[in-house]
Amino acid sequence: MVSLIGTIPLLGKKVGSKHGPVGLYPSYKGLVMAGYQGWFRTPGDGSNAGFRHYGFGADGESSSIDMWPDVSEYEKTYETGYTNPDGTKARVFSSLDASTTNLHFRWMKEYGVDGVFMQRFFGVTRSKDRNKSANTILRNALKASQENGRAIAVMYDLSGLKAKGEDCSSVIEDWKRLVDDMKVTSQGDGQTYLHHNGKPLVAIWGLGFPDRPYDIRKIGFERLLDFLKNDPEYGGCSIMLGVPAYFRRLAVDANPEPYLHELMAQADVIMPWNPQRYTPLLHAEMERFATNVRDDKAWCEEKGLDYAPCVYPGFTWYNISRNKFGGAHPLNQIPRQKGKFYWGSIEAAVSAGAEMLYVAMFDEVDEGTAIMKVACEPPLSKGDVHFVGLEDGVPSDHFLWLTGEGGRLLRGDLKSDPDRYLRLNPLTRNQ
Repeated sequence: MVSLIGTIPLLGKKVGSKHGPVGLYPSYKGLVMAGYQGWFRTPGDGSNAGFRHYGFGADGESSSIDMWPDVSEYEKTYETGYTNPDGTKARVFSSLDASTTNLHFRWMKEYGVDGVFMQRFFGVTRSKDRNKSANTILRNALKASQENGRAIAVMYDLSGLKAKGEDCSSVIEDWKRLVDDMKVTSQGDGQTYLHHNGKPLVAIWGLGFPDRPYDIRKIGFERLLDFLKNDPEYGGCSIMLGVPAYFRRLAVDANPEPYLHELMAQADVIMPWNPQRYTPLLHAEMERFATNVRDDKAWCEEKGLDYAPCVYPGFTWYNISRNKFGGAHPLNQIPRQKGKFYWGSIEAAVSAGAEMLYVAMFDEVDEGTAIMKVACEPPLSKGDVHFVGLEDGVPSDHFLWLTGEGGRLLRGDLKSDPDRYLRLNPLTRNQ
């Protein structure tokens, strides 16, 4: 008699595939997911990277961040050269510390944020060093996602890919390492890796933008798509593409290259990059946003694609622009209005038929889009460095709370209310 043991696949697992069965999150639909940079480093955290992405110079008069993290709950923090309004030294966190990641995922659970896409930049894919800090952070995040029951997925950001002599081959090899070494899609009981249409979802950001040096026809992108979708061991994935906001028209912030549409047709989910594209300082912006969401979604549906509109709480990168662009951008360029702009965007997207949302970003204080807890009163200005705090009366957790409320609205558990952002009574905030 021939034994059949070992020939019957696990439920939800294809024969030959290295991915585990579908876990807690079989679909992106009904979820609010945020992007997670995890790129902040400090002296003394073991990275030897200095104040990476904080941009604090030796002279104490430089910065790459406009908003300051509220570090009152962090287990580990690091002193900076800046001073708080009360005279104490201002401190920051390092993304490399497991305690930082654990805290962030606990916040997600507490406030109802469904999960995050972990950003993985192209430069990381070049290295085979299994102990590089980006891997440490991803390992910490995978563990924290399971402990807190939050969805997690990998997002490859093509930023850093060179115009000549490079293609997407290193992304293929990196995904193999993540599947083999970290077991990102086979975590066992309590699998929290985000799936879509029952398949592991892999996001790739950076196609069709005019400020990217690479030609999307020459980077082997179709080979990457074919690998992720069809490889018998590492494939069988769903794909989300991060593209310009005006991808339909191939204009404004998008290259006029029809080939982008050919690539998008091979994906499963489309996410347009909206930060800086909408502002509360213009009349009827939410109506314009809702119209674009509705039209984008219809365009995607015609091609059999799902659509994840991108929302964000505000935007400011004055300190970065002062260093890189000669001060081209004002402080608090897109104000948060105590959450009115963010909540208005969420309501507009949901009213236009959104079935899933992408939030930019969880932790990005560089560009002032962070939804994590940020300081109501940031450190004092120093030289030409200035910081943005939250408006009077807005608590540091306000945008985490609003994100959770956005999930309830998306799933139909909360009625539309344009004044929800006011959070008039925290004791009744979940009613």
